[in-house]
Amino acid sequence: QLQLVESGGGLVQPGGSLRLSCAASRFTLDYYAVSWFRQAPGKEREGVSCISSKGDSTNYADSVKGRFTISRDNAKNVVYLHMNSLKPEDTAIYYCAAALRLRCTTYDVREYDYWGQGTQVTVSS
Repeated sequence: QLQLVESGGGLVQPGGSLRLSCAASRFTLDYYAVSWFRQAPGKEREGVSCISSKGDSTNYADSVKGRFTISRDNAKNVVYLHMNSLKPEDTAIYYCAAALRLRCTTYDVREYDYWGQGTQVTVSS
């Protein structure tokens, strides 16, 4: 079964850091743009960051710009989300998703082919 698996979530204090990983199983991410989404309780799922298939283009939601960095290692078939200066409002379930396209063009959830199961990030003192 083709799938994405996230890891790296947890409980962290405000101002702390986490690194999320998204690993693909049974398929290669080489031809996929990959995005991270998050969903907080009672809110809609929102796009956080995206990286192109070759890693030469990235974009970020305004709420995380300057604090989060997305990267990928195609040799390991993994995409990362480095999160620094975390705030309580970053608390959410974080999902990675892959779209069969070279560039990041949309955060429309309907345009993504594969999703992970999500990993919880809680920022609290």
